[in-house]
Amino acid sequence: MADREQPRPRARLYLVSPPEIDLPRFAEQLKAALGGGDVGAFQLRLKNADDSVILKAAQTLIPLCREHKTAFIMNDSPKLAVASGADGVHIGQDDGSISDTRKIVGNDMVIGVSCHDSRHLAMEAGEKGADYVAFGAFFPTNSKNPESLKRWGTPGIDILQWWQSYMVLPCVAIGGMKPSNCEALVRAGADFIAVIQAVWNNEDGPEKAVAAFNSAIDQGMKI
Repeated sequence: MADREQPRPRARLYLVSPPEIDLPRFAEQLKAALGGGDVGAFQLRLKNADDSVILKAAQTLIPLCREHKTAFIMNDSPKLAVASGADGVHIGQDDGSISDTRKIVGNDMVIGVSCHDSRHLAMEAGEKGADYVAFGAFFPTNSKNPESLKRWGTPGIDILQWWQSYMVLPCVAIGGMKPSNCEALVRAGADFIAVIQAVWNNEDGPEKAVAAFNSAIDQGMKI
């Protein structure tokens, strides 16, 4: 149950990498993004890349995150999270159990779990030792294929209100996030707003995009 006597911490931005990157160029993009305002976490999500490519990217990007006190999260692979020295790992429903993941990463590493549109999966993740849960996709997105969205569902804003009312575990909102649509999700109870395309594809650059998201988050935190 949530402790309603405690003030709610400010929501934060959670950046996720594109599925493919040009490392030198992306390192500059990440550096600019982290300079644009508060970023609580960055997830390296290189789909279909070899382990060596992922580890090389982590080696380059982790120091940038450390410099800005941004948690570095590895997507999908607990073993790569350990090998890279990441702060945490994010797993999906098909990436193995939380208990097996904990055995690999130890007690000090953060574990996040995708729970899509399921209150049951989210409660179960919390009971099994996850450090945060992620709901989404809330809005249309190209980051998930139609088959995945059909399989897992698309949540409504009420799932954030419910989670914030009853649970203390942080929750992440993801899927089609923009500065223009995330304010309501923050107000409803999202602790983190996870963003991919709206930052890296912003025509004014990632620094301006991060600043715009932080402004929207501040607006959402106002009572």
